[in-house]
Amino acid sequence: MEPKKYKKADLEGRKTYFFEIGLIIALLVVFAAFEYKSYDKQTIDLQQRAVDDTPEEIIPITEHKPPPPPPPPPKQVTQIKIVEDDVEVEDEIEIDVEADDETVVEYVPVEEEEEIVEAEIFTVVESMPEFPGGAGELYKYLGQNIKYPPLAKESGIQGRVFVNFVVEPDGSISNVKVLRGIGGGCDEEAVRVVESMPSWKPGKQRGKAVRVSYNLPIKFTLQ
Repeated sequence: MEPKKYKKADLEGRKTYFFEIGLIIALLVVFAAFEYKSYDKQTIDLQQRAVDDTPEEIIPITEHKPPPPPPPPPKQVTQIKIVEDDVEVEDEIEIDVEADDETVVEYVPVEEEEEIVEAEIFTVVESMPEFPGGAGELYKYLGQNIKYPPLAKESGIQGRVFVNFVVEPDGSISNVKVLRGIGGGCDEEAVRVVESMPSWKPGKQRGKAVRVSYNLPIKFTLQ
């Protein structure tokens, strides 16, 4: 006996149709899985949202008080010294008690000391100072008046002593000093001879006698 099946209830003919539907559903699920986005969970701390009711600390304002003013200086007490009639007081000032508007007061000017300005000393002038008679007489004078110091003789000291001096407008010699010496008493002897020289012919600048600085070498030689 053959089983009786209703044709509409037979599913064998619809197998392909169901397979396609299942495949479409699977693809939709896979597509939905790719499109699904997940977000990190954020934990909200309710304690942070609590209102801070702590009262604000008020910082007191520091006042800078100015320093107290210095104490006033002590009052100077004027001492009155009583002088007896018999005591002599220096620097007395005479006051005319009976003076009136017609009284003539004599003014005596105070003499001020005049400041002495030293004249300029020249080193080079138009007409240089000259020993009386010229250079020849100068070396003759030096040879006749120089005395060789005994210490220099004993020590065999020889050489030149350079002396500087100023010839004044009147021809006199001043400000004698040794620029370079050799010792042994020769320096002192050179200064002595220069200071004892007679008056020179003064140097002139623009026709006027002026002070002139002069350098003179004096040679000491043992014979």
